[in-house]
Amino acid sequence: MNYQLPLSEIKSRLDRFKKRMDNDYPEWENAVIFSKINILYFTGTMPDGMLIIQRNGKETLWVRRSYERAKDDSLFQDIRPMNSYRDAAAEYPNFSGTVHIEAEFVPLAMLERFKKYFPFSKSYSLDYQVSMVRAIKSEWEMSLMKKTGKMHEKILEIEVPKILREGISEVELSSELYAIMLKEGHMGNARFNMFDTELPIAQLGFGINSLYPSSFNGPGGHLGMYASMPSIGNHNTKLKKGDYVFVDMGVAINGYHTDKTLNYQFGNKISDEAISIHNQCVDLQYKIAEQLKPGNIPAKIYEDIITDLSPEFLQNFMGFGDRQSKFLGHAIGLHVDELPVIARGFNEPLEENMVFAIEPKKGVEGVGLVGIENTFVVTKDGGISITGNSRGLIEVF
Repeated sequence: MNYQLPLSEIKSRLDRFKKRMDNDYPEWENAVIFSKINILYFTGTMPDGMLIIQRNGKETLWVRRSYERAKDDSLFQDIRPMNSYRDAAAEYPNFSGTVHIEAEFVPLAMLERFKKYFPFSKSYSLDYQVSMVRAIKSEWEMSLMKKTGKMHEKILEIEVPKILREGISEVELSSELYAIMLKEGHMGNARFNMFDTELPIAQLGFGINSLYPSSFNGPGGHLGMYASMPSIGNHNTKLKKGDYVFVDMGVAINGYHTDKTLNYQFGNKISDEAISIHNQCVDLQYKIAEQLKPGNIPAKIYEDIITDLSPEFLQNFMGFGDRQSKFLGHAIGLHVDELPVIARGFNEPLEENMVFAIEPKKGVEGVGLVGIENTFVVTKDGGISITGNSRGLIEVF
């Protein structure tokens, strides 16, 4: 397929963003996008620069580096070079009043440099508005995500069991897994919206390492290499018969991710209790997916599911000990972790072609984090998985 963002997509995204801003901020004047990923979403390129969107004017992409690359990448109609904000400011002699920015992304120093040349009285966030526009995927986006999902399914369901062997370390598994990911078409990096978060390959672990404390806001954990790289895997942890293997990873094609978790029983089966808990998590995944219909409320889905779970099952659900995540799934696209979330506080109705990673998981003492994750598209008939339908706990004997 052609990976260049079509002009029709650019226009549609800008139109939907302006309509959202008109609805949420009827008096808005100027919106300025600084983050490379949001610039990519609206223009099809990701330079060092800024995108200025005016309510009563036009949209201009100002590029510090590289203007030539941006012109090659993008069909956006107004791309201009700049050396500094001063160059761009000359084109906006009446820029004043309020400005909407990515409050979750823009550092204070950057905002002060911008304000030096673009005087404004107040700044407001546009993060939620951009997120909700991005949440509804077009046919073009969906085609990429379905392609990514097929790749994801092959990697975890077919390729990983081939490389699990006695004595392999977590780091070696990461290394071999990454080579497979690249060979199958992964773009090489999974992007997260969460502040200062990186997960180079996958969140993986043998046995109880998948329960190890982590700053990552998800149900899983990982021991990692050391404090300065608490991911990739541990050099000293070697796979042995009877081990449980946990792999949670995002992959992407042309920026668009899917998220999937699978697990494996190596050499021997894990305990009957752990298998039973895992199967309950898989059944929960499909129960949640059934509710992924237009009009349903994410917060209500969360409450309904949680309310039906027994106090015993809720212990160590979505984590381990006091490290339990308060969600059941999250939207996904240009970032692995997008809005909305299947959690309390998200009361805006679902819309068709939103895409969610659903991940009910539960820590089992002495075993690891069991459960599953797949990526589902919101349809009138409920969520449809684009990353496969394996129930996990794949036997590698």
